[in-house]
Amino acid sequence: MLKSFCTLVLICCVIGIYAQKSDIRGNVYNKATGEPLSYTSIFLKGTSFGTVTDNLGFFNISAVPKGDYKLMASYIGFDTFTVDISIKGSQIINKQIFLNESSTLLGEVSVSGKKQQARTEVKVSTLTVTPKEIKAMPSTGGEADIAQYLQIIPGVITSGDQGGQIYIRGGSPVQNKILLDGMTIFNPFHSIGLFSVFETEIIRSVDVLTGGFPAEYGGRISAIIDMKTREGNKTRTSGLVSVSPFIAKALIEGPISKFNDDRGGSTSFLLTGKTSFIDQTSKTLYKYAFDSSSKSLPFLFSDFYGKISTIASNGSFLNLFGFSFNDQVKYTGLADLSWNASGGGANFKLIPSNSSLIVGGNVAYSRYFLKLDELNAKPRSSEIDGLQANIDFTYFGPQSEFKYGIEFNAFSTNFDFTNYLNIPVLKNDNNTEIATYLKYRKATHNWVFDPSVRIQYYASLGKASIEPRFGIKYNVSNDMRFKAAGGYYTQNLMSSVSERDIVNLFVGFITSPDLIKATHGVFGVEYDLSENTNLNVETYYKDFNSLYQLNRNKRAVDESDYTSEKGNAYGIDILVKSNFVDWNLWLGYSLGYVNRTGLNSKGELQTFPALFDRRHNANVVVDYQFGRRKLWQAGIRWNLGSGFAFTKIQGFFEDNKIPKGLETVFGIENAPIGVIYSDKINSGRLPYYHRLDVSLKRKFILTKQSFFEVTAAVTNVYDRKNIFYFNVVENRRVDQLPILPSLVVAFHF
Repeated sequence: MLKSFCTLVLICCVIGIYAQKSDIRGNVYNKATGEPLSYTSIFLKGTSFGTVTDNLGFFNISAVPKGDYKLMASYIGFDTFTVDISIKGSQIINKQIFLNESSTLLGEVSVSGKKQQARTEVKVSTLTVTPKEIKAMPSTGGEADIAQYLQIIPGVITSGDQGGQIYIRGGSPVQNKILLDGMTIFNPFHSIGLFSVFETEIIRSVDVLTGGFPAEYGGRISAIIDMKTREGNKTRTSGLVSVSPFIAKALIEGPISKFNDDRGGSTSFLLTGKTSFIDQTSKTLYKYAFDSSSKSLPFLFSDFYGKISTIASNGSFLNLFGFSFNDQVKYTGLADLSWNASGGGANFKLIPSNSSLIVGGNVAYSRYFLKLDELNAKPRSSEIDGLQANIDFTYFGPQSEFKYGIEFNAFSTNFDFTNYLNIPVLKNDNNTEIATYLKYRKATHNWVFDPSVRIQYYASLGKASIEPRFGIKYNVSNDMRFKAAGGYYTQNLMSSVSERDIVNLFVGFITSPDLIKATHGVFGVEYDLSENTNLNVETYYKDFNSLYQLNRNKRAVDESDYTSEKGNAYGIDILVKSNFVDWNLWLGYSLGYVNRTGLNSKGELQTFPALFDRRHNANVVVDYQFGRRKLWQAGIRWNLGSGFAFTKIQGFFEDNKIPKGLETVFGIENAPIGVIYSDKINSGRLPYYHRLDVSLKRKFILTKQSFFEVTAAVTNVYDRKNIFYFNVVENRRVDQLPILPSLVVAFHF
């Protein structure tokens, strides 16, 4: 297998070295700040040669013939840039472009860059999110967070405010890969479910791939969330301090070596941290949000992230980063759960001056440790740590892109779990994964082809998996595009959480006994209803033909630690987005079916809806900027979802446990109550869920570089009693969070 990898990479390197053509490439920056400008339109005036910058501001125009040209760069809010270019032969011209902010107030929004990208890239089941969009949406506590923004994306379901998890088009949380600058984050969401470990202010972009993703992503069978952070301020020291009833946070950033447009390069730093207050403030501000048995909302968390970035004059860069994320939940007299995720690494991109081959990669180490102490139960713990690295090579041709790479992952898992029958489950495994992939994209006048293939080798299982993927788009007209994608996917990491538990804060990781497999098929259409309004409709099918779960109910030590299931997910997602100067509109709707096939309580094979099967889910989001100088911003979000599935109750019994068989000594007290569930799994449905959130933001400008921002927000405005779960033993309903007003004050400098 290793020989095949080496041969494949050698062939690709030879292709990259000898297949060189005349290219014009470079980066586009904001001249005042050094920030890269994504989606900038780059073209040679009077020709058909042109492209759009990526999220790092990089562009490449390939196979340009000899001649004299005018290279132009156009970006909304900036003056158009023009420079003369002369091509005399087979060469590579590197051009760094610095745009000046326009002094003219524009009255319309240009989306030509994104529209050009839509015509030349497949982008099936892919949505790119920016910090501006995250901050515009009303959020709980008034604190903008990607965890809450993900919930409005069609096909994404969350199970609740407390201990909630993200399910994407039928995939469970462990089947979604979360990447931070190329590094896998095993638990990205805090126990309160409203906040992620990521700080919105440092995000550059988030790509959410809900299915049919290409071969550059592997090791997960459902979805990808690829998050990239920005560099620190390159021209001056700046930052922010923010406080609210939920959290306090701070950010500081600045140059180590200042950016200027004469030399282009710079080195900068960025540090950010946040900590929660909700366990303290809820004692006075939100007493009504928890029952009398609790003293406060028991959630504590803190997150720290640091980054040093060096960028060369030709766009090559090196980033060094480190993080520590912490979470704790204390239910007085019942349970104490805590986890920590920490690590660090580096990512880079090399842009040689005399080669068409662009080289990128990353290396990182991370550790995630989780511990749960419960009343009358043995402690549980889970640890996963390891090293990951990858290197990739990209070659640009005429309206085409060829990319290949190698990935290496070595991690260990240590899992200690004792079930309610006092039967231990101890798993300690070492895992090595090696993968290589090839990806090719070719755009013609009407078609875009995006085939790829991944070869993944799992050393712990001694198995290799060949995973073909494909993507295709047909441009019917300037306004309408058909697209399709699909592929085969595998992973061998599984979670200790059962898909039959809608709420479970203990999320451990173990190695699966065999490959977990899935196939995807997606078909969609994009239609530009107007210059500023886009409609996207996608229908999908995911076949989860091999799933494994931890056998948490095993009754003997020699019984298997695993149970197996199969499943599928299918549906349709509809999204309408309108972007104007003063206001933006988001209308999303999903119709989805998620099924599993497994054994019921009688050992009978049965097909049933998953607990997170939410048939209907709709979101309406509107944000509006108004007033003199647009210093006011209002936001509204309304969410409607049909009820989750649940298994009905048939009756109760006195649960006398006999751990010592006939020698067991019984006391005089009544035994705990046991529950007899229906043989039909998840045949019931909870009530519909709906919630309205609003926010109002006002900016107070002090100087050109400093201002206050005050945000008033109300979550669950009409105090809807949305059910969280029902305690059948105590006959007690527990609701999700009630109406929560909040006020956030932030100082930017």
